[in-house]
Amino acid sequence: MTQEPTQFQLTTPESVASDPDAVELTRMWWSKGEPVMSIKPAFTDPRQYGHMLALAAKHMAHGYAVRHGHDERQAYNLILEGFSEILKRNDVQTVVEKE
Repeated sequence: MTQEPTQFQLTTPESVASDPDAVELTRMWWSKGEPVMSIKPAFTDPRQYGHMLALAAKHMAHGYAVRHGHDERQAYNLILEGFSEILKRNDVQTVVEKE
């Protein structure tokens, strides 16, 4: 596997690295024109994952404001709009890759 360009590399936050009880729940990539992810349904209550996705959307909107100069509220609304567009579709399928 080739290494990603530096501007796309993510690092593990120190607070997570130092927490022996931390659990990784999702890894996501954009690959070959589509999202690819590895997920672990570790929460017993699926709403907790929804909470995590909502917080991720808020943090991503902030990232768009800082990195790309977007209005943070508008970026958040666009993220929610994209979320809504996918939820309305009937053609989303889960494909499990062989290990």
